[in-house]
Amino acid sequence: MGEYSVLIGGKAGEGINTAGLSIAALFSRLGYRTYMYFDYPSLIRGGHNFAIIRASERAIGAHRTPVDVLLAFDQNSIENHRQRIHDGTTVIYDSSQAVRGEGSGLHLDTILKEEKAPRIVGNSAMLGALARTAGIGRDVLEDVLRATVPAKHLEANLRVAGRGYDAVENVFTVEPLDTPALPVLTGNEITGLGLVHGGLESYVAYPMTPTSNLLHYLAERAEDLAIKVLHPENEIGVILMALGLAYAGEKAAVGTSGGGFCLMTEGLSLAGMSEIPVTIVMGQRPGPSTGLPTYTAQTDLHFVLNAGQGEFPRLVVAPGDLDEAYAWSATALMLSWKYQVPSIILTDKTLAEGAFSFDIDAVAPHPDREPLLWDGSGEYRRYALTEGGVSPLAFPGREGAVVKVNSYVHDEAGITTEAVDETKRLREKMLRKDESLSAELSTYPVVRTYGARDAGRTIVCWGSEKWACIEAAEVFGARVVQPLVLAPFPARTWKEAMIGAGKVACVENNATGQLARLLRQQGFDPGRPVLKYDGRPFAVDELEARLGEVFA
Repeated sequence: MGEYSVLIGGKAGEGINTAGLSIAALFSRLGYRTYMYFDYPSLIRGGHNFAIIRASERAIGAHRTPVDVLLAFDQNSIENHRQRIHDGTTVIYDSSQAVRGEGSGLHLDTILKEEKAPRIVGNSAMLGALARTAGIGRDVLEDVLRATVPAKHLEANLRVAGRGYDAVENVFTVEPLDTPALPVLTGNEITGLGLVHGGLESYVAYPMTPTSNLLHYLAERAEDLAIKVLHPENEIGVILMALGLAYAGEKAAVGTSGGGFCLMTEGLSLAGMSEIPVTIVMGQRPGPSTGLPTYTAQTDLHFVLNAGQGEFPRLVVAPGDLDEAYAWSATALMLSWKYQVPSIILTDKTLAEGAFSFDIDAVAPHPDREPLLWDGSGEYRRYALTEGGVSPLAFPGREGAVVKVNSYVHDEAGITTEAVDETKRLREKMLRKDESLSAELSTYPVVRTYGARDAGRTIVCWGSEKWACIEAAEVFGARVVQPLVLAPFPARTWKEAMIGAGKVACVENNATGQLARLLRQQGFDPGRPVLKYDGRPFAVDELEARLGEVFA
């Protein structure tokens, strides 16, 4: 057996996410490539949380519906997932909270009382039981706990894990693979590291799911990463603080979701008119309004493409996995500064909070890019007209430079004007900048393809649905085409990628087909829509069934 799926479920506050990451680390320690989907309601306590951890011999980035092991902290974790249980599923449950006719019961209340351990340590009992069930040695289990549990809590966790290990029987054996163990990281973490690689100096954010953990991650590591992390009072303060930092010459990025981005849109327009670079990590979740704040969606594409009043160039990228998140987060920040435009990294809850095996050596880095700086000669003009539309940068305090930025229409020096000729020149300057950015992007992998060109069937997707589509495509012998840059849209590259597409399905996590709408605007046929809009991503087997209706 080369693949395993484990579901662990319980109440909010019982550490299900942490336990899921520990399970992923257990399989990773044996050389498996892992993916974890975490599902939770917008509650601090109670409700039903669960994580599905999938381990495979090959790279993966999506979950499947059936599970091989169900770890249940309560009865809801059994009842809510009966459709996932099959003849080969092993159920391990807390018999002090759940009643189950078959499977293995752990009376966690008794174990924890005898070991004088708090309730949260019950996760280690479940981890121990899983290890024994899967034929994973106690030494591997203890190594994982030593790597993931703080030292002051380690001994209690080791004792409780041992109790769980001894309480069950071996059912199957997970054979170690002859491949290196990889770290398991979330999309938020990798996006943060990508920004740092791109030259990030300050990160500014107000916590908002699903990018909150990006703020927390960078704040915890700010000293090691040599960055500043700032938490203003609201999202309006966030974008304005970032623009102030950039005006002063500091590379800044912000993080938010749809509701926060709504408040940032006037600041986005200010960045467009004043040509101040800023990078925005925009994690999508279902709306409108608060919507489903802890679930996933791909519903904000046209919002970010059109946000802000007036016309100005912007860069919008949509990575689909950790490799792309790392490379394109760095590139978005660098190109934002090179072309003095706002850049937006469009993620979603599935990618931002999902956990994946990450191999830094497998990432194909994009070239480093530096901003165009003033050479100190002549009179400094912040908005000097150039052939490519990009003006040399200088920052306050530079000798000989008066750095005046303006939210009004302005001349080359930054002085407000309403003159017809100056207005026209400024608009044409922005258009040239957009053309220059488009020309450079044509040298990047802005569209990715998977599968044979002559497949005769093509799946179009974007963002986090990438890996479900890649796996489902194998069933139909189909090709997958994925745009990574959505603005400025790479029309020529897309046209080349779709040659011989045949029958086309467009897979999206929204109700209206937002990528399909963008493709039609660009003059392309998006094919038949395959849409999911319940706040959850496609499971691979679920997508296979839906695609069967298109490719039949």
